[in-house]
Amino acid sequence: MTAEWFKDWFDTDEYLYVYRNRNEEDAKKLVELIINNVELKPHDNILDLACGTGRHSILFAEKGYNVTAVDLSKNLLSIAQKTARESHVKVNFIRSDLRQFSICTRFSLVINLFTSFGYFEEDRENFKIINTAYNQLYNSGYFVLDLFNRGFIEKNLVPESVNNFSDRTVIQRRHIEGNRVKKQIIIEKNKVRKEYYESVRMFHKEELFNAMSCAGFRIIKYFGSSDGNKFDLENSPRIIIFAQK
Repeated sequence: MTAEWFKDWFDTDEYLYVYRNRNEEDAKKLVELIINNVELKPHDNILDLACGTGRHSILFAEKGYNVTAVDLSKNLLSIAQKTARESHVKVNFIRSDLRQFSICTRFSLVINLFTSFGYFEEDRENFKIINTAYNQLYNSGYFVLDLFNRGFIEKNLVPESVNNFSDRTVIQRRHIEGNRVKKQIIIEKNKVRKEYYESVRMFHKEELFNAMSCAGFRIIKYFGSSDGNKFDLENSPRIIIFAQK
């Protein structure tokens, strides 16, 4: 497994297949949670860092906001662009590595959602995303970070799952190694076997709060799910942090 596994995995058709059933209702709930907990004006600028297939970007654009969305994957961006066209909304999609991303536009809200954080081996590189969010915001602008809750993962990790489909079998093997949760994805189709990997850094709440504070942010609230439930260290599936510049 390479340190930058995401460059290969996210640009495969298999990735889209494995994650094809992502919950659209959950994405809508998260967008509503964000809108209800920050102060935005009509047509404000929003920046989506690691937009993937554009689920959240398009929902914000449908509500009339000016959205810029960034991702490294050509594959995911092509899906996002197609979906935006079909939804009759305009989103400014940009291909870039988040560690080097900068743009002259300033934003009222920056988002990094659905555990699009912690991919890099070095914390200084992971925390660059937080610094980028700070630098791209207007004063008093908001940053929302949404990722899986470490305590929940440690308590509820499923070591292996096997899904048999009409044309292929997908095996996912998961384990925790140090501060990272790692996954081996095996796809068997027509007697051909392909293997892919994921490796994501797990963070304690205090680590994230400290990194945000060091960047200059003030933590204003945090939740344990897109429903807005109170965060619980072991039982909340996610941690959704709202910070203000």
